[in-house]
Amino acid sequence: MALVDLVMPKLGESIMEATILRWHKKAGDAIKMDETVLDIATDKVDSEVPSTAEGVLAEVLFNENDVVPVGAVIARIKTGASETTVTSAPPPSPVYESVAAEVMEESIPYQPAGAHVNAPSNGIRFYSPLVLNIAAQEGIGMVELEKIPGTGNEGRVTKKDILQYVSNKKTGGSTYQPQPSVKEDVLVVPMNRVEPAAAPAHTPSMAPTVYSGNVEVIEMDRMRKLIAEHMVRSKQTSPHVTSFTEADVTNLVQWRDKMKKEFEKREGTKITFTPLFIEAIVKCIKKYPLINSSVDGDRIIVKKDINIGMATALPSGSLIVPVIKNADQLNLVGLAKQVNNLADSARTGKLKPDDTTGGTFTLTNVGTFGSLMGTPIINQPQVAILAVGAIKKRPVVIETPHGDSIAIRHMMYLSMSYDHRIVDGSLGATFLTAVANELQNFNGDRDL
Repeated sequence: MALVDLVMPKLGESIMEATILRWHKKAGDAIKMDETVLDIATDKVDSEVPSTAEGVLAEVLFNENDVVPVGAVIARIKTGASETTVTSAPPPSPVYESVAAEVMEESIPYQPAGAHVNAPSNGIRFYSPLVLNIAAQEGIGMVELEKIPGTGNEGRVTKKDILQYVSNKKTGGSTYQPQPSVKEDVLVVPMNRVEPAAAPAHTPSMAPTVYSGNVEVIEMDRMRKLIAEHMVRSKQTSPHVTSFTEADVTNLVQWRDKMKKEFEKREGTKITFTPLFIEAIVKCIKKYPLINSSVDGDRIIVKKDINIGMATALPSGSLIVPVIKNADQLNLVGLAKQVNNLADSARTGKLKPDDTTGGTFTLTNVGTFGSLMGTPIINQPQVAILAVGAIKKRPVVIETPHGDSIAIRHMMYLSMSYDHRIVDGSLGATFLTAVANELQNFNGDRDL
């Protein structure tokens, strides 16, 4: 008999951990090759993990709701092979992006006493949403958080580190041990650690809140909690500035009305406004490439790939952002098919993990819900997000060489929030105006 390791699979270029939602099998159950063993979830999508061998599930190493790093062994399968050596399916090596703001909880196992961990090379520490969430619940501010010794990669604070800190704080023990100063490596001597079960992070320190009046208390689901964490983290990370403009999109609206039936008949898919907006955004990113960047400490990472995320509403009311990879290499037909396929997959829960990773710029259509304009929150680690409002007919002054006139035109507001660390008001307003001009000067006589 042989044991085969079932490992947490690689779920995307920047995803380094996943949460176990549900085990379909328990220890002792028979398993077939490629049969679903468990469901997992990342901060973006849910997925299934199939069996990599046929046999009997010998051991389950994690419980439901546990957060597990990519590449970790989550179960062992006993096969009918005659050899007795333990064989392991080689775990896919996770790809660590240089943009640390996009990285979730550090996929580093607990370091025992005396283990060496690298000190931060640039003096800047990054915190996962999980660590920030625990800190917020325990009333730990950023100044206090900076003092917590970290045993993760480059001295980052892991879940175990902050739970130990909280435990010591509540018991009156030492809450801060300065790390010794060495040239390259730091010898971290951890404090007496207590397992999370013995020191839960969510232990209430006071009586539960009592709400007056006629109220209904609704517990956030997992998706809403993740969205909340991302939005708070984005505001904490980037100084947001929002610019506004408007565009006369009459030519674009009339062209779509004229071509949509022929387009659907010829291409087998509908032509919405979204691919037209994305086409204009891509053209302007090529003119102003700094908009298509991210921040890594004190470095600006300009992305050569143009991957456009599009905020999509789910039936539950939540939003998800599937990504059109290499949007600059697609024509209008290709963009339309990608937009429709991703939107349909999002609404039916069929998105793959890679469908929501790698975005470099995001478009959100607040006009879908009737809003004229909005102030969107940046999708980290990007530096800008553009919102388009509802298209409305309005009387507008038309300037011509022969004089001014008033006409009924299709008008739309555009707004863009950008990270003022990188994008100044001049660049932000210039880029937004350029997108508006692309839409306003749309060629109403173009062919499909």
